[in-house]
Amino acid sequence: MPDLRDTRQLPLFTQQPERPEDISRATPFKHTFALFQQHLLKDGKSTHTVKAFTGDLHLVADYAGNADRPVGDFSTADLDAFLHWLELGRGVPCSPKSYARRVTTLKVYFKWLHTLGVLPHDPARAVIQRSMQAPLSDALSIAQARAALEAARTFKYRKTDEQDYRPELLLRLLLETGIKKNEAMSLTPTHIDREDPRHPVLNVRFKVRSVFKERRIPLEPDWVTLLDLYLEQYGLEDVIFHCTPRNLEYILSDIGEKIGLEFKLSFEVLRWTSAVHDYLRGMEEDDIRQKLGLSDVSWHETGTKVRKLAERFRSKT
Repeated sequence: MPDLRDTRQLPLFTQQPERPEDISRATPFKHTFALFQQHLLKDGKSTHTVKAFTGDLHLVADYAGNADRPVGDFSTADLDAFLHWLELGRGVPCSPKSYARRVTTLKVYFKWLHTLGVLPHDPARAVIQRSMQAPLSDALSIAQARAALEAARTFKYRKTDEQDYRPELLLRLLLETGIKKNEAMSLTPTHIDREDPRHPVLNVRFKVRSVFKERRIPLEPDWVTLLDLYLEQYGLEDVIFHCTPRNLEYILSDIGEKIGLEFKLSFEVLRWTSAVHDYLRGMEEDDIRQKLGLSDVSWHETGTKVRKLAERFRSKT
């Protein structure tokens, strides 16, 4: 594990709390950083995320001009002023992605203090991201998804009249599950749980802090039927996608061109589409988060974009 210490980390003092329970409203801001890092790691955050969040807290200290400021002294107005400074007063460009992450840092950090009972109220809960929003991603509307499925069924297998099952299999898999490209490429037939033919399940392995975890995503029974047709057509037994990732990207791009999309159809677009369609169908947000394999921290930004995309589609119907 990379060393999380940096040259700006301050040495231990007598005021340094040794446990989260030792933190009080009077604890200096800087003396909570190490315990917050431990909290993030215990919650499954990557070392990259922990370093980024720690850097954001140092930036807050720089803005406040006093890293010894008691944690209980921060108000919503202070945090809004800090974000306004990032946007307009710092004199250094702040990308939408960095801005959104810093908002997330504030929300996660002060929620942690509130949950510990250190703060009676969470000052970051009412923080508004103001004008610096990350742009919305592209996603398929329900009508576009239907058109894409129809187009996927028109591909021919090796210049014959027989349907090539791979485009439809790939498109439906991504629409139903929202899995990432690397997750799709690692799939084998053994990842499909067929114990209950009426309710098959996809087992997806993903890594958190170098530890593999698994999430289970329901599949439509007829997708499994399509899988069997595809495996037989391509003579596959040990893998599902034996081609390169680029070959699959070409397939998605061709489907998008067939239906006249103004943007490129990709794994990322279909991941967003899956999440938005689940939201429109009324799936609970935490269930969508778990289906996508996202942490609570990542969902702060992702969930906002999913809701906005859903509203955009609703406004067009």
